[in-house]
Order: sequence, then C-alpha cells, then structure tokens
Amino acid sequence: MFSKPFRVKSNIVIKGSDRRKLKADLLSAFPSLSPDDISELLPNKEELNVVKIYAHKGEAVTLYVLQKNPLLFELDKRLYPTVYLLWRYPALLPVFQTWPPVLQKLIGGADLMLPGVVVPSRGLPEVNQGDCCSVTLVNNRAPVAVGKAAVSTSEMTSLEMKGRGLFVLHTYMDYLWAFGDKSSPPSLSDTESEDLENSEECETSEQEAETEVEKCEERQSFGETVSDPACCGLEKLILTQTEEDKGEPSSELEEEHQEEKKTPQEEMDALLLQCFFHALKSKVRKSELPLLTSTFLRNHMFSCCPSGKQLDIKKSSYKKLSKFLQVMQQQYHFVRVKELSKGVESIVEVDWKNPDLRSFRVPEETSVETTPVQEEVEEESYYPPEITTLYSVSARVEPLFIGANKRKGATLHPAEVRSIITDYVKNNELVDKNNKNYVTINPTLCDCLLEKMEYQEVEFLKWDDVFSRTLGRMNECYQLVFPGRAPVIKKGHVEPIDISVASRGSNKKVTLIKNLEVYGLNPGVIASTLQHRVQASAVLQPVPGAKDRVLVQIQGNQVHQVGNLLLDHYHIARKYIQGLDKASKSGKKK
Repeated sequence: MFSKPFRVKSNIVIKGSDRRKLKADLLSAFPSLSPDDISELLPNKEELNVVKIYAHKGEAVTLYVLQKNPLLFELDKRLYPTVYLLWRYPALLPVFQTWPPVLQKLIGGADLMLPGVVVPSRGLPEVNQGDCCSVTLVNNRAPVAVGKAAVSTSEMTSLEMKGRGLFVLHTYMDYLWAFGDKSSPPSLSDTESEDLENSEECETSEQEAETEVEKCEERQSFGETVSDPACCGLEKLILTQTEEDKGEPSSELEEEHQEEKKTPQEEMDALLLQCFFHALKSKVRKSELPLLTSTFLRNHMFSCCPSGKQLDIKKSSYKKLSKFLQVMQQQYHFVRVKELSKGVESIVEVDWKNPDLRSFRVPEETSVETTPVQEEVEEESYYPPEITTLYSVSARVEPLFIGANKRKGATLHPAEVRSIITDYVKNNELVDKNNKNYVTINPTLCDCLLEKMEYQEVEFLKWDDVFSRTLGRMNECYQLVFPGRAPVIKKGHVEPIDISVASRGSNKKVTLIKNLEVYGLNPGVIASTLQHRVQASAVLQPVPGAKDRVLVQIQGNQVHQVGNLLLDHYHIARKYIQGLDKASKSGKKK
C-alpha cells in the first residue's frame, strides 16, 4: 500500500477526547497491551498528530504520529501498527517468518507467498482469514512488515503451503516508514531461528525454493502457462543470495545486473552521495567555510552531477537537503552543519581526512558544467511566437466587405479592415462634402454600425468612429507564428500567461502559472526548471474547465523567479504576462 508515494491531506494535533478514544480503540484492537503499556506508548504530555493521507491508489488512511514517527495507521476503520510500534512490542501480533532476500520483494509491493514462509518447530501461529499479522526475518524477531492473513492457518496447511499467505500493507523501508525518522530494525535474537538457519533442513528448503523458481522460468521461456500456485508465488519472491558482503562483482555483466535491481530511489541516493563526495573533494575549499548549505547544493553538488543524469533530492529517500546533511554529520561525521542565523544552515567544518572521503575517486566523465536542469538545455532553441491581432468578418458587417470578396469568417489585419472600409465609403460617395472628417450614414452602414435607438438620430459619423465600430462588431482572433512553423489562427483574444498566488492549508503560499501552452511552452519543463532554481516542490494540475491544459503549482511565492524565467530566459514580452505585481515585496518566500 505504501510502496509508492502518498499525498498528505491534513496534519493536526489530536484533541484530548480523541486521544482517549484512540487509547480505548487500541486496547480493544490489541488486548495483549495493558493500560500501562498504552499510557507509555501514548503519553498524555507528548504531542500526538493525526495525519490524513491518500495512498497512491486513492485509499483514505489516517496516521497517528508521535515524535515524528507514525505508530499506527487506520484503514477502513481498523487500526494497524507500524514497524516503529512493533519494534517496541514485537509480540503484539501473530508472527510469520521468512528469509532475508524475500524482504526486497515485499518492499516493492509484493504479498508474502506461503512457499517463502519458514515454518518453525512449534508450528505456524493460529490465525483466521483477515487477522492482522507481522512478518519477521530469520534470526531477528524485529518485525519488518505488517499485513492481513489471506487464509486461515488450517487452510495454509491444507494447501500444502502453496499460494498467497499474507496481504502485505506496510513494510520497513516503504514510504510510510520513510515518513518517520528512517531508523533501522533493532537486533532481537531468536534462538529457534538461529538453530533453524544452521540446520540442513534450512539449506534443503532454500535449494528447493531455488529449484522451483528455475522450473517456473523454464516454463515461461517455452511459452507455457504457469498454473502451479507454488510457481506463481515463488515468482514474486527473491530467494537468491545477496552479494553485498562478497565484495565487488567479478565482471561488468554482474555489476550491470546489480544496478538493474536498484530502485529509482536507491539510484538517486547513490547519485546524491557521489555528488556529495565529489563536491567535498574537488570543489569546496577551506577558505569558503562556513558555506551556506543552499550554495553548496546549487554551486557545487549540481555541477558534479554526471552528464545524462539529473540530481533531484525530492526523489531520494532523504527528500530534503537538511536531512541528508544531518545523516552525513551524525552517522558518518563527514561534515559539521550549524545554524549560524535563524533558519539558515551552513557547513562550518569538513573532515577531509575521513577514510571514505579520501578513498573516493572522482569520476572521469563527470561534466562539471552540466546544468542541474536538463530541460533548460533542451529549451535553449526556444523563440517566442510572433503574435498578431486579427479580426474575423461577422454576419453583421459582412455587407461592408462583399465588395472586397471577403465573406463571413475571413480574417483580416486591422490595416486591411481600415483600407476596405475606406474604399467602401469612397466608392459609395459617402464622404461628407462639407466636412471630410465625417462619413454619411447610408442604410448599409446604418444596419451594420448603428444601434436601433440611433437609427433616427445619427446621420454622420467621424472616420475614427466608423473604424472603431466596425472592429467592435467583428470577431476578434489572433495569429501565432513560431519560427519554422506554419501560422496558427485562433479565435478570441490572446490569453496572457497568468501568474497568481494562492493560500493552502496552514496559510502556506503557492504560486500558480497558467496558459503556458498558448506560447508553446512545456509546463513540465517550466515546473522542473523552477523546482531546481528555487529548490521547492512543483506539480502539474489540470485546469478546471479547460481541456488539454495544465497549470504549474510551485510552493511559496515565486512570482519574482517565474517572471525572471519568462522574461530573461524565454523572452516573453511583458505585456503577455499577467500577475508580475504579485511578487513578494520582502523578496522572501512565504
């Protein structure tokens, strides 16, 4: 359920009455917990937050977060513990054991299949279908996953341990775990598991599992349909031995195979660490310290990103630069970060003697001058369109243009309209003989240009009134001419790029940008460019009531940055940009 990112709807502090109700529900859902355990788990003096989220499939889930760690989540009016809570109370739920390689598949969103379950000597725990269960690894009693039993224990036995065992809801290292402090499972020894792993029976079971996987692969390679539930289940499990402790791969082929197994998040974490090491080793000088963390990212880390890759902290497991640097400081002691002024962090010290940093080799093919946003490079050849206002002949004024062979729907430049009307007036001898600045109104001009109340009153009009009234009764349209493309004519008036600032929950500001498509701009490129320029999240949302259009939403008041991008980089004329006056006067993001 949490194998993909979720969307936070609200985050509020729980009320006293709701806290008491939660304690009662917790006591009812987990009878093994005593009132003292619950009081220790949810102390009254600690701030408890209720976070409502939407999972990637749209499920509404409620999280209960204490000290930044989600302890419980509520789905369909039922409470489930997270791994953070189970690490404090590992015996809270019935436990199913599995092998460590299986964990990676569970993290990826797979359910726990019965062939991957290790059956202890005491037998499987007694559960009914739908009961909440936890999953542990051999040799460690610390749970790594939470789920619901797909079948009862008796059915598992009758199925000869084939098929689906647990519907997995939450795992260690998924996005719910990442919502907390990202701590690792504690080491809780399990004597029986140790004996089991050292036994010949364990080796045999693993070999049998690998044999079953090979059989499934062979069947699929010959185009046969795999109907055996054991094979189907084993396809979803990784039962091959990991080689993390065996050193580097012996060949380039094995290295590529390992890279393919990495998730996008793991790849971004590795790229982030590589750029961090590269920047410290070859970019940062001692004379530059203290160095603003934002400057370190923008001027040093981005420039160390290899060509063809894009560094995006939002796609890493850290999400924020501050969290990444905190780990680098507390766990590895590469740098020391300090808040020299309120809300502004700086790197004040770098340990260049650190063995890991000294042993790091700077990649040879790193493009130092690579810009952080590849899309900006792609858009270097962009030229703004030439926009011309045109007028389309309407049914009302069509009689004035018939002499020029212009029928209803014909598009004309304002100068052409002026020329045709002038010819019409002169050809019909409507110029006033006493004052050539006036035009005599004939029946055709009367029907085309005058209102009903003016029929009996107006006999003459000035030339400017004739032209303005004619244009006012025609349909306005505009022509877009992009370099190297055929002209495009569209109805109505040209819409300016609209920049606005809106408020979201907790009085947070967001900047909205609309109508980029009119000017041939890609909203996705604009969003990505702004995201890296201001280091704030940016998303695309559909425009209500407008088909095939999206708006860019970026966190904070970024009107000034948006204006600079459109005016200086894309050279859009100021008259076609609306809302530049809404920039934050203080120059700070709100």
